[in-house]
Amino acid sequence: MTYADNTRRSVPELFGSVFRQLAELMRTEGMLARTEMSEKMSHMGTGIGLLVGGAVLAMPALVILLDAAVAALVENGWAPYWAALLVGGLSLLLGLILLWMGTNWLRAANLIPSRTLQQLQLDANAARNASHQVRANDVEKRAA
Repeated sequence: MTYADNTRRSVPELFGSVFRQLAELMRTEGMLARTEMSEKMSHMGTGIGLLVGGAVLAMPALVILLDAAVAALVENGWAPYWAALLVGGLSLLLGLILLWMGTNWLRAANLIPSRTLQQLQLDANAARNASHQVRANDVEKRAA
């Protein structure tokens, strides 16, 4: 539709057109929001899967390696309690770092459909501008 076609339409027709386009826009934005939320849920599932899989596979190997590290320190002259304390403390530190990284993957802010919200704001501004333009055209017609 061209601008020339808009000048021949009445104000109620223009408002009707704006509302029809707005309804179609909202339907399309709803579909976009569902798609983006699906992507976010997939991202969350990947994060949970990585956490669980890594924990299950790493636990037995970690126990054996930590025991070997304590044994190596004891063999090199460390007291058994100091060797266990050092290896346990380092393991705890590494574990906390990994937990922190995993929770960052699952933060609520990462799950918000930010692209959809941004697009909805742009669409609302466009609809607002269109309604202002229709009102301005109506005022110009009344003045003429």
